[in-house]
Amino acid sequence: MVKADKYNFSFTGFSLRVNEMTKVAEAMNEGFPVEMVDFGDGNRNTGQRRLNEIKKRLSKLTDKELQLLIAGDFTSNKQLAFLSVCKSHKFIRDFVVEVLREKLLVFDYQITEGDYISFYRRKSELHPEIEKLTEITQNKIKQVTFKILEQAGIIDNVKNKMIQPQLLDSNVINTIASDNKQWLKVFFMSDMDIENRI
Repeated sequence: MVKADKYNFSFTGFSLRVNEMTKVAEAMNEGFPVEMVDFGDGNRNTGQRRLNEIKKRLSKLTDKELQLLIAGDFTSNKQLAFLSVCKSHKFIRDFVVEVLREKLLVFDYQITEGDYISFYRRKSELHPEIEKLTEITQNKIKQVTFKILEQAGIIDNVKNKMIQPQLLDSNVINTIASDNKQWLKVFFMSDMDIENRI
């Protein structure tokens, strides 16, 4: 059996937070210090954890992607923030590509409870670290996963869970493709469209 990379679930402490990510990216780009208290609602430890998560996500973006995150409009900021989550957290990336994208490609827009449970069980066979999680943590993973998908505009909301087709600006597509065009799958691009990208 092929050994799978361990899943990292640190996203449970911090959802998409586009504005905070953009703020940190701008500060880092300008060489300014970032105060962790700003991100912890007054709690220094929470702020530090959240700042560490933001920095981890930003470190996964290429220089071009970071520049677009800083200079782009809110839609492209949201898309690049989501890309950074997918690059940092393979669990979310796998769920989006293996479940949501596959459903959308056959015009099935509704995510069911069964879709998530099947995915989770399948992954727990490959990832022993999942077996060790408490029920509370498992629920938190599910809750924050759907919250991130809602905030990124990947689904309409956490209640309905309807998949939203993605429209990417050509600048966003080219920036992502210049790193690795396979990342366009997290925005539901078909294999044919990906292959036709230069």
